Amino acid sequence: MIKAAYLHIPFCEHICHYCDFNKVFLKGQPVEEYLKALDLEMNLTLTEVPTDSLDTIFVGGGTPTSLNEKQLYIFCESINRNLPKGKNLEFTFEANPGDLTNEKLQILKDAGVNRISLGVQTFNEDLLKKIGRVHRAKDVYQTVEYAQKVGFENISIDLIFSLPTQTVQDFKETLTDAFSLDLPHYSAYSLIIEPKTVFYNLLKKGKLPTPGEDAEANMYELLMEEMEKHGLRQYEISNFSRQGYESKHNLTYWNNEYYYGFGAGAHSYVNGQRRSNSGPVKKYIDQLSNHVLPIFEDHRVSKEEQMEEEMFLGLRKTDGVSIAHFIEKFEDDPLKLFAKELSDLIAKQWIEVKNNNIYLTKKGRLLGNEVFQAFLGVI
Repeated sequence: MIKAAYLHIPFCEHICHYCDFNKVFLKGQPVEEYLKALDLEMNLTLTEVPTDSLDTIFVGGGTPTSLNEKQLYIFCESINRNLPKGKNLEFTFEANPGDLTNEKLQILKDAGVNRISLGVQTFNEDLLKKIGRVHRAKDVYQTVEYAQKVGFENISIDLIFSLPTQTVQDFKETLTDAFSLDLPHYSAYSLIIEPKTVFYNLLKKGKLPTPGEDAEANMYELLMEEMEKHGLRQYEISNFSRQGYESKHNLTYWNNEYYYGFGAGAHSYVNGQRRSNSGPVKKYIDQLSNHVLPIFEDHRVSKEEQMEEEMFLGLRKTDGVSIAHFIEKFEDDPLKLFAKELSDLIAKQWIEVKNNNIYLTKKGRLLGNEVFQAFLGVI
């Protein structure tokens, strides 16, 4: 049964220099037509592949809160009309600091949204400008204060480290500022420079001064130490929370479970099929105006691929891959299927097998991508 849904709002008032998500400038975009198409996609999909109730709904982007108050109200009403909500639903909206007015926050609260994820990235004003963010540190504090006054308790912020010219000391100061908010959840990712971004073009021209691998590793080790000191458990490579505040939605991905994906460029994994939607907003709207699902690619995931995915997605979690769950799900033993790979990784001290789980060591977390690649195309 499908228990999670992701919805994509591709509109942004500004484009950040590192972002390679499916997004467009908001100005001049057919926002109302897009929301109608999104409403229809949810309706058509749930008719084709129904579910009793959802445990998580996650609205990402782009910038979902770039919608004005009226559009936001219409969108939330559409979600609540189309998607069956479970009893203990985690309902998350991504937002930019400074975008959330009291009115928008009240609309979200009234619609049943109970988790806010803020794209903060850094508290360093110079770095915010360098990476193309338009908010300032004061906007973060103000937005968190507004959200808490409206009644939001479950608030998360995203940080990025290894930014151009960033030092370990810069990152330490950002962490100090982040902890001053005393939030129940934090995510922190190292900068990945993707094609078709401003940073990628600068890098190719030799005009992007990155901190380097050693500094990046030092920042990540500092991150893990400081989170632990502040009572936040690392439950995934880049995610830390107080007990009970783990992102249920993101755990759906790492547990390799099914989820709906709605919106331009959104991905879904339903009944053994991985699908991606058409990315261009106009194409997405046009396909749905003909009552056709906006499928761009459709891939049936073989059992072999599912087992490999179970390993490299599950290893992102601190608890790792449950051997018993793997055997129950696939009727195959991962210790036998991946005997050589596991042996090599254990010898390198990148993973451990203990208490019926396979998981990354602290050293392995620093080299996560190399570990994950070991399980690709093995079976």
